[in-house]
Amino acid sequence: MYRCKFYKGDYRERQEQANADRCAAYVEHHFNSSTSPSASYAVVITGANASQTSRNWGRWYAQAVAREFNLSAGGDQGILVGGFDGRGDFNLRFTDMPAILLEPLFASNPRQAEWIRNDDGQARLARILCDSIRRFFQSGGLVGFSVGHKYKRSAPNDRGAAVVGGGWEADYAEQVLLKAQAMLEEVVAPQREREIQVFAGEEILFRQVIDVDADVTWDGVRGVLRIDRAVPTVEPRSAPRSPAAPKTRPRGKRTRPSKARRTRRGRE
Repeated sequence: MYRCKFYKGDYRERQEQANADRCAAYVEHHFNSSTSPSASYAVVITGANASQTSRNWGRWYAQAVAREFNLSAGGDQGILVGGFDGRGDFNLRFTDMPAILLEPLFASNPRQAEWIRNDDGQARLARILCDSIRRFFQSGGLVGFSVGHKYKRSAPNDRGAAVVGGGWEADYAEQVLLKAQAMLEEVVAPQREREIQVFAGEEILFRQVIDVDADVTWDGVRGVLRIDRAVPTVEPRSAPRSPAAPKTRPRGKRTRPSKARRTRRGRE
């Protein structure tokens, strides 16, 4: 249902290749960095000419990352249209399809760098990306992936920011995209129903389809996940049926028992 393709070359070249391939969606993955080790928020860049789909998709992704890792969402509810003073805009401006540039975590933040470096953190990011694509592109199709900084013809040694604890931004971003590719290419059908899932790492412990109008609440103290179906607030238009009358036996002439029957009763 979904196919993923990695694009290389300078950023405009990648976008033009994705246009020629008629991609349904385009994702460029980065990590953020700051001189302050405490900098912490999730944000998505969209092009200055981004469609509403790109903006909605970017906000959904950034807010999902913020909830997953207990962060704040940066920018305007998770997105920066046109990038940081224009930086990031040219990475997306030439796409014909919805496109976003991801900066979910800070490579300069020691705690977040640990998530970036380890397999579990990468898988969590990949799962959010996969879920976002399934949500906004339900018909499937080709998804274009671009690893920020890496594979540029104009700067072949660029790997982006250094990650606290070792390694480079671009190499870890590529690992996240490879994991997302594996998840997406396992999908065989669009999600037709609303469902809840319970994960331990990447193992699904529980999965259940629920009513689309149900309220879901989690009580961490009691360890209870409650699913409440929505209660109608308006009476149904059709008049209620009248209660059925109780059944009665037809009244008729009572017959006397036969002689043989009377005889048996007398002997008992």
